[in-house]
Amino acid sequence: GHMTNLSNRVLNMEESVTLAASARAKALKAEGRDISSLTLGEPDFVTPKNIQDAAIEAIQNGKASFYTVASGLPELKDAINSYMEKFYGYSINRNQVVVATGAKFILYTFFTTVLNPGDEVIIPTPCWVSYVDQVKMVDGVPVTVATTESNHFKATVEQLEAARTEKTKVLLLNSPSNPTGMIYTRDELEAIGNWAVEHNILILADDIYGRLVYNGNEFTPISSISEAIRKQTVVVNGVSKTYAMTGWRVGFAVAEEEIISGMAKVISQTTSNLTAVSQYAAIEALTGPQDSIETMRQAFEERLNTIYPLLNEVPGFEVIKPQGAFYLFPNVKKAMEMKGYADVTAFTTAILEEVGVALVTGAGFGAPENVRLSYATDLDTLKDAVNRLKAFMEK
Repeated sequence: GHMTNLSNRVLNMEESVTLAASARAKALKAEGRDISSLTLGEPDFVTPKNIQDAAIEAIQNGKASFYTVASGLPELKDAINSYMEKFYGYSINRNQVVVATGAKFILYTFFTTVLNPGDEVIIPTPCWVSYVDQVKMVDGVPVTVATTESNHFKATVEQLEAARTEKTKVLLLNSPSNPTGMIYTRDELEAIGNWAVEHNILILADDIYGRLVYNGNEFTPISSISEAIRKQTVVVNGVSKTYAMTGWRVGFAVAEEEIISGMAKVISQTTSNLTAVSQYAAIEALTGPQDSIETMRQAFEERLNTIYPLLNEVPGFEVIKPQGAFYLFPNVKKAMEMKGYADVTAFTTAILEEVGVALVTGAGFGAPENVRLSYATDLDTLKDAVNRLKAFMEK
């Protein structure tokens, strides 16, 4: 038989289920099907005009034409510092921040920088789909810890301690969470942070949804709780979700200098610098007027408050109200039983084929009884999608 040209690394890798679901929805749309896609974690707003204008200006005055320092423009690092002062309550120097091609590549760079083969990363599930595969890509070992719906999908110190071994190097914490939208409280974070410090475990804090919180809920960055916890934490953030800039691919990491300089080395040997024009856009995003951000946040909040009760009325769908991000993550165990499905991926496929609503299977998030739907789209689309889900369940 034909010997494959592919590496074991790639053969063992899963495709991103969110991107796969989105691609399937697009393919059906191209065939002329009326598809309502709730798959991607992407704001439906275009990038605010002041940010676009700053990018155009950088192009027109020639600043966007050249390489920058691999780890990012000094002015962008300064903008990130002012952002950290404002939203995290502490300041950093330029050697404590690195920017790269999206928070996703920042994560990959971090794992490359800190993990040796066999090192373990504790990942509470349900979790975002790429964490597990990225850890495997650099020969790390993902150790998933299944959280309970009764604890609002949040990991406890007891669960983390049960998963800890002498090979544990990193704890991954994503709050507000993709896919559940849950936020850890300050007390929960303090307990987890102190546990990590005690056992010398790095905390990877994926704070990408930190500004997208609703209904009076508050996001506490774990790195702001104490100096000891901060020294142990690598903050991952970016402008994609907050500023409607998914296409610009701007992510950053803030940490102690040792890890940041390691990450800068990896970036220098892989991408060189983040695209220059995106860096100028990001400076404006972080330092320019912030009113458009609040307008978008309020739109997401209104969508959540409108769609959440409607989704809970769909037979067999049970959902905890999210506090942040822009996903609903209903438990569909009863719905699957009602319709005779044992497998959540088959169930989501049937929904797509029969009523044209594209959801993401919970399987890729480590949640075999759930589906994820994004409410980062307009209310009419959302209401129509929920009506179609009802029709699917009732036929």
